[in-house]
Amino acid sequence: MKVILVSQFYKPEMGAPQNRLMEMVLGLKKRGADLSVVTALPNYPEGKIFPAYRKKLWITEILDDILVKRFSLFASNSRKKLPRIFSMLSFSISVLFSIPFCIRQKPDIIIVESPPLTLAFSALIISKICGAKLVVNVSDLWPLSALELKVISKGKLYRFLEWCEKFIYKRADACLGQSQEIVDYISERKHKKLMLFRNGVDMRRFSNNHSNNKPNGNTKKLVYAGLLGVAQGINQICREIDFSNLGVEFCVYGAGPEKESIIEYLKAHTDKGIKYMGSVKREQIPETLALYDAALIPLVSNIYGAVPSKIYEAMASGLPILFSGEGEGARIIRDNKIGWVSPSKDIAMLEKNINELNNADCGEISKRCIQLAETSFNRNKQIDKLYDFLRHI
Repeated sequence: MKVILVSQFYKPEMGAPQNRLMEMVLGLKKRGADLSVVTALPNYPEGKIFPAYRKKLWITEILDDILVKRFSLFASNSRKKLPRIFSMLSFSISVLFSIPFCIRQKPDIIIVESPPLTLAFSALIISKICGAKLVVNVSDLWPLSALELKVISKGKLYRFLEWCEKFIYKRADACLGQSQEIVDYISERKHKKLMLFRNGVDMRRFSNNHSNNKPNGNTKKLVYAGLLGVAQGINQICREIDFSNLGVEFCVYGAGPEKESIIEYLKAHTDKGIKYMGSVKREQIPETLALYDAALIPLVSNIYGAVPSKIYEAMASGLPILFSGEGEGARIIRDNKIGWVSPSKDIAMLEKNINELNNADCGEISKRCIQLAETSFNRNKQIDKLYDFLRHI
């Protein structure tokens, strides 16, 4: 089975989608699939092409024994709507130059990562020319997610993107949904071939995390490791919560549009029990999380269908979760009793939950986290199901 992944984001970029897709590719290859990747010149999250890839329109390289073909795009991490849309459109156009490469590869299946939704249109064209089946891997529901994040408003653009969404789902040979909400949403649009393909977590990466290496002392240590963007709201949390008054320490890892603002604020407010620890590579996540007592995972607003992959990594590390948000992520934590949930931007409730964590014996919560990561949210088991699903297609 020959498979091409088409995605705007891929390794060596840092981020949850990049890690998830890379593990999916390697997992399918391990099970016998012949994989290659068509993607953009790396630029995320800084919004600038990485130095080693600058002044190139395209490049071919081998990563992890996988053939990767990269194409140029207009890179941007701007908060403004037009630069972000133009960035997506630019790659959706430049990826069409991969058609000769894809024809030579003779793929059976093309998997396209959505969003951006426009990239799915390009992948549809490529799949038709190559005579391949198209599988749309839906990690966020566009344009609904963009509406909830206030990137766009209801109007002509929104209605056009809704039409695009229905057009793609109808013509795809199959769809994968990263959450049950996404699967239900697509199912309502009467697509027959659907699979729930959760991000999950590779427990082998966390196999050394469950010894007695958790922090000692009376002060509990909270961690956030991930993108520092508007949707996460870490900047607001740093400004509005005095963690030292709550008797805990909060350590922040990551990069993104709000990084500099957070660093500048913390330089002027060194007494709030918050530390910026720099960026952390994917390979360092397990050993980094092992240093902490609990994970703080916030979302500024509910994004229908979104389940932050940080939840799965915290589970694998046995960390109780302080989740600020709604939707499926909140339900996973609440239903499985692996932490505390507060509504988005409800600072008072989040502070209350931090106090509850501070006074809790978290041993049983930690055991439940690890058990869930080993069973329901185990990435290797998810990839086994995906491989069988693709073979049937």
